[in-house]
Amino acid sequence: MEIMAFPLRPFPLLLAVFISLLAIWSAVEPVSRAVWYAEVVPVFAVFMLLIVTYPWFQFSNPAYFCMSLWLILHLIGAHYTFELVPFKWGSDLLAGWLGEGRNHFDRVAHYIIGFYSFPMAEFLLRRKLTGPIVAGFFSLFFIMSVAAGYELIEWQYAVIAGGQEGIAFLGSQGDVWDAQKDILADTLGALTALLLFYFIRPDKKYS
Repeated sequence: MEIMAFPLRPFPLLLAVFISLLAIWSAVEPVSRAVWYAEVVPVFAVFMLLIVTYPWFQFSNPAYFCMSLWLILHLIGAHYTFELVPFKWGSDLLAGWLGEGRNHFDRVAHYIIGFYSFPMAEFLLRRKLTGPIVAGFFSLFFIMSVAAGYELIEWQYAVIAGGQEGIAFLGSQGDVWDAQKDILADTLGALTALLLFYFIRPDKKYS
């Protein structure tokens, strides 16, 4: 595969530096070291994948922004555990809408995961792998599948780890419908990002 010329654009570089510094902060005396390890594995995997593939494919700035939001929120959640993130103002605001007395930071993070539908649709269209309609549906269903799969991973980890460590990683905060609500948040985030994508259509810049 031939590597294209790739200038180091300021915005993705700035995001990469910020996320790297945040990762260092996240690793310093987290609430639970075991939970931190479990939470940062997908973050580092996605971050390194974006860095390694940058010479072959550069997303638009809006796509990098969408992807960085989840990396940032997840590093913060890894440091505190999602249940203990100091998010009182946001939780109080969301509690007024959702009617739940809980820390809603994890719910916001799940909503932001859905934003990965934006770069997914952009990649499919810029590579001319499909048309705009199929790209949207594929991106939406991809996010929904990943969301459901991750809930199964969380459940299995909680069973294996047990105790407070398993409860902290699961982050259900006593809600028996937490997994279903998380998947719904992921789906709503994906729909939001797709609406933004079709409004901006960054793929047309590269056509």
